[in-house]
Order: sequence, then C-alpha cells, then structure tokens
Amino acid sequence: MPRPVARVLALLELLQSGGLRTVADLADRLGVDERTVRRYVGHLLDLDIPVESVRGRYGGYRLAAGYRVPPLMLSDDEALAVLLGLVAGRRTGLATAAGAAGETAAAKIRRVLPERLSRRLDALLGSLAFTASPGAASAPASAVVLPVADAVHHRRPISVRYTAADGRRSERTLHPYGVVAHAGRWYVTASEPATGEDRTFRLDRVDDVRVLPGSFEPPAGPDPAQRLLRGLATAPYRHEVTLWVQATAEQIHARLPAGLAVVTEPPAVSSADAVSSADAGSERWSRVEMRVERLDWLPAVLASLDRPFVIDRPDELRGLVEALAGRLADSARRRSPDT
Repeated sequence: MPRPVARVLALLELLQSGGLRTVADLADRLGVDERTVRRYVGHLLDLDIPVESVRGRYGGYRLAAGYRVPPLMLSDDEALAVLLGLVAGRRTGLATAAGAAGETAAAKIRRVLPERLSRRLDALLGSLAFTASPGAASAPASAVVLPVADAVHHRRPISVRYTAADGRRSERTLHPYGVVAHAGRWYVTASEPATGEDRTFRLDRVDDVRVLPGSFEPPAGPDPAQRLLRGLATAPYRHEVTLWVQATAEQIHARLPAGLAVVTEPPAVSSADAVSSADAGSERWSRVEMRVERLDWLPAVLASLDRPFVIDRPDELRGLVEALAGRLADSARRRSPDT
C-alpha cells in the first residue's frame, strides 16, 4: 500500500478511537507535519467521511457523532488481542450466556481479516493451551507469538534471541511443540537440539524469531501445558521439599497449584512404607515434591490443607511447622484483654 494512503487510513483509525484529537497529536502519531495532517483530512472529506474541525486553542479534528466506518480495520496486534480475548473467555469458563455471541463475533472478525493474518491466527489458536491459573497479563508481541505458533503448527525449527532472567542474552535454535498461557504469562515448550533437553521459554523475553528450514517430530508424552507445569514445579530453587499428604491430588492442588507442586498418587490404597500404618488408615497418601526459594510460607499452607502430612525433607521445615503450631496454641489459650 502506498505510504500516503496508509497514513490517511492510519489517520482515520486514530479518529475512530473517539474524542477530539489535536493537529499536533495527529502529526506526531503519523510522523508528518501539521500541514500534511490537514491535507489528509481533506482526503477523508473527499471520501464523504464526516470529519469535524473544532477551532480554538484546544481545537482539532474528530469524527461526527454516530458515524461508523463500515470496514473493520484492525492491526495484527489488535486482531490478536480481540480473538485471544474471545477464545480465553470460552476456554477458561468466563463466557457463559454470552458464549454464542462470542462465537459469532470471532467468526465476523475472521471473515474480514487478510488471508495472511487469518492463517497465522488459526495456527496460534490451534496450538495454544491454557492452564487454569489466572494472573496479570504479560502478553508477548504478535511479531513473536505468531511466527512461533506457526512453527509449532507446521513443526518447523526456529532461531530466537532470548534474554534470561539474569539479563544474559543468547541465540538459540529450538524445536517448538507448544504455546501455553499460564498465570498471565506466555511460554513456548520446546526441545533444544544443541543439548537434547526439553526446555520452556517465556515469550515476553524473546526479542526476535526466525523460522528455519526443515522439520521435526514433536515428542510423545504429556501435552505442552502439563510439561510446562511440571517444568515450573521442578525448576532449581534453594530448597527441595518432599512430603506425604493424606489427600488426593485434586485436594492438594487446591492449595498448592500444579505449577508449584508435583503430586504423585500411588496406585496402592495407602503408603504404609512411607508412613506408619496407624497414620495411613484407609485413605490414600500422595507424594508431594516442590522446589522453593523460601520455606517460611509453607507451614501455613500445609495447615490450610487440613489433612495429615508427613515431612520427608528438609528438616528445617519441621522446625517451622512446630513453631507455627506453638504460636497457634498460644493464641488459642489467650484470653481477651478485657477479661
């Protein structure tokens, strides 16, 4: 599209956002001078688009009230945001009575998208998995997530520039096989041919993506969301915690989410080898493994489970649980200051 035409359409898009826009603001947004903005407004008027001019110190341009432009004009980022909002609402249970409206809205948007963008969004939506953990959004740029999802869909290797949590930068070749949205962040699960390891990378830390020639076969086993949760729960931290809880995995994950704790339910009815038969009773004991930086928050969470538990390691956790129990007992014995 010729640059002047693209800028005239960009001007229309800015005016569609609503309100009065000053000439200086429009010139800055479009990267042109104020005289050019006025010329672009003239082009819109020639197309019978009712742009109103407001004079005065705080004057500028705005669209006439009630005017709606027939074509849907969305950038790649906007189309991605709208469709992902609709899909996330449906998959996470946020869309209830409005579910049918969400489906029809998504269909309308897809019908007017350029074929190139439509194919890439279909690849993303087809490869995207959601976990059940909510969180504040930290979405990656569409220039990153769309090519990664396309590579997942077509099983193509990619090269990425990645910035680790400690600030170190590296360029890596990956075989991506899943895109997962978890706790407000986006991840790609991938194997790294250079090391032969399965890895998980945050997409908001990826600076650049290049799709490479060739293809690969994704690994068998758990789906990308399960791999991500297990990877987060087993990441290297200061303390390795192992304990047994007389509860099901579902009951434990209500307080210790899957991204934090790996819960294994033994096939046997009880785990008498791990705990005494008197303690085990007839209910199943599950093994819980965690890696955490701090232990001070764990005693309160374990107490909130309201289930019997046995600590394998570390011994430091036993002391913290005993200290919490002592504080709770002291509080239970206290009398009101007024008595």
